[in-house]
Amino acid sequence: MVEIQPLQIEVDREEDGRFLASGPELPGVMAYGDTEELALRKAKAIALQVLADMMESGEELPQPLQVLFAA
Repeated sequence: MVEIQPLQIEVDREEDGRFLASGPELPGVMAYGDTEELALRKAKAIALQVLADMMESGEELPQPLQVLFAA
């Protein structure tokens, strides 16, 4: 059995009260939101777009996803 680790999304609260969600394993995955939930949803959507672009261009996926998409 193969264990798949999820990609992490980190959330921080900015001084102005907005939330910033980012995915350290995926460059470019950053999103602001007025609530933590909104920032997370936006970051997850961006992460899916980044992963799709990586797969389409033949780039190597982050380790947790290499196992998930093995064929």
